[in-house]
Parts: sequence; structure tokens; C-alpha cells
Amino acid sequence: MKIYLAILISLISLELIAQKHNMQKTIHDFTVLDIEGKDYPLAQLKGKKVMIVNTASKCGLTPQYEELQSLYESFKEDGLVIIGFPANNFMGQEPGDEKEIAAFCQANYGVTFPMMSKIEVIGDEQHELYKYLTSKSLNGVEDSEVQWNFQKYLIDASGKIAKVIGPKTSPKDSEIIGWLKS
Repeated sequence: MKIYLAILISLISLELIAQKHNMQKTIHDFTVLDIEGKDYPLAQLKGKKVMIVNTASKCGLTPQYEELQSLYESFKEDGLVIIGFPANNFMGQEPGDEKEIAAFCQANYGVTFPMMSKIEVIGDEQHELYKYLTSKSLNGVEDSEVQWNFQKYLIDASGKIAKVIGPKTSPKDSEIIGWLKS
């Protein structure tokens, strides 16, 4: 009887471990606010490749907006969605409010990819999505640190992190293009 009970407990434990693994969160479990303050459920992106980028208007890397827009135009028909998250975490390089950020992005770079409300990507007030993106215990893939403005998180069609790309890497880098074409 004890052997049967031990086997039963082992089988139940294995099943619970398997369920926990299969229930790992994805970005599709999050709802964020867009730049107009409206809910933007990331579940609507199921089946699409996504690039999440923390952005800033007064950074030496700000011209990446142009490359991001070009990349978006080139691959949106193939299912790419780029999502910009303005953040003022690095040397105060995103001081504006949402209206100012939206106007800047449109006037200077013709941005048409989705832009979200300003958030914190590091620190005590780090947004829940960025906690997920930067913590292996939450995303099941890898730990990472947001190094600066324009860090890129490449998310596969199932909502899991595929790659983390550093801020200085061009959005049109061959590693990114290769991932998009795969």
C-alpha cells in the first residue's frame, strides 16, 4: 500500500510540475496602456512576432525611430508588431508627457507602430511587463537588464522571449532581420 501511495504522489507531483511549466506566462497575459491611455491587451498579438522597445526622444539613439518605422513598414504584412514604450529612466531623456511624445514621434519620424504610455523600465517602479521581460523566474527564458534606451526584446509568435538585443544595435541589424525571416 505504501508503494502505491508513493507512486501516486510522485505521479501527481510530476503532473503539477508539467502544468506549472505549461502555464508559464507570456506577454499575451499582459494588458498595457497605449499612448492615449486606452487598454492595449497584448493577447491581440498572438501569432505575431513582436519587438518591444523602450524609447526616448532626447537620446543619442533616438534616430532609431526612423529604422524602427522602416522595419515595421517592411515586415508588418508578415506579422511584425513593434511596440514602443517611452521611459524616462536614463538621464531624463524622455521628459515629455504622452501628447508631447506622440507629436514628436509623428512629426520627426512618422511613427505608425503602436506607442504605449510612458512607463518605468528599471527600478522600484518597474512596470510589470518589464519585470516579466527581465526576470527568468517569470519569463522562463533568461534574465536581462535594460541597459539603456532602445533595448529590444524580440518576442516569438507564442509570446515568449526569443532574443534580447542591445540598445546600440540597429533595428535593421542582420540578426534581427534573420529572426524576422525565420
